[in-house]
Amino acid sequence: MPKVAVYNIDRQQVGDIELNDNVFGVEVNGGLLHQAVVMQLASQRLGTHATKTRAFVRGGGRKPWKQKGTGRARSGSRRSPLWVGGGTVFGPHPRSYAFSMPRKQRRLAIKCALSDKVQEDSLFVLDALDFEAPKTKQVVKLLQTFEIDNKALIITAEEAENVERSSRNIPGVKAINTTGLNVYDILNHDKLFVTKDAVARIEEVLA
Repeated sequence: MPKVAVYNIDRQQVGDIELNDNVFGVEVNGGLLHQAVVMQLASQRLGTHATKTRAFVRGGGRKPWKQKGTGRARSGSRRSPLWVGGGTVFGPHPRSYAFSMPRKQRRLAIKCALSDKVQEDSLFVLDALDFEAPKTKQVVKLLQTFEIDNKALIITAEEAENVERSSRNIPGVKAINTTGLNVYDILNHDKLFVTKDAVARIEEVLA
């Protein structure tokens, strides 16, 4: 089992924790991670783009000119796609881009993402993390203590409103709880802060 140190918010080691091999020690499957990220991003697309076909373009009730005898090509409506201002052929219409993956694959993808962070020594386990009030400088101090100047994801066991609000104004920093754990956020942030309670919750669900 992978064994990592447990720190307090002052980066003082207060113990060790053995991570479950079935969650934090699986073989990383790059193809599965890619599919999970594409699925998540696709579900976020609005899909509200729309064009008007000839059925939705105004006008066209009268035949522009008679069928024969004018020397011009026959035409039945000004709404024809061949005309300027006419309808659009095969244009985009409102749709959903979302697709789903099997539950086992989704869970395995999260395990792969977490295992990748452990292998890169990019996962820090904290004994606890809670603020009495939402203050951005508390998260800034935490990042400075751990010498992190890039993207960081904070994962708590339960919803910690003060932690989430304290992280909101810092570019590249995000705080979530285990309920919202997802592959994209894990891979999109260089470092992970996970509370000890959150580790137990993740292992309880995914092991």
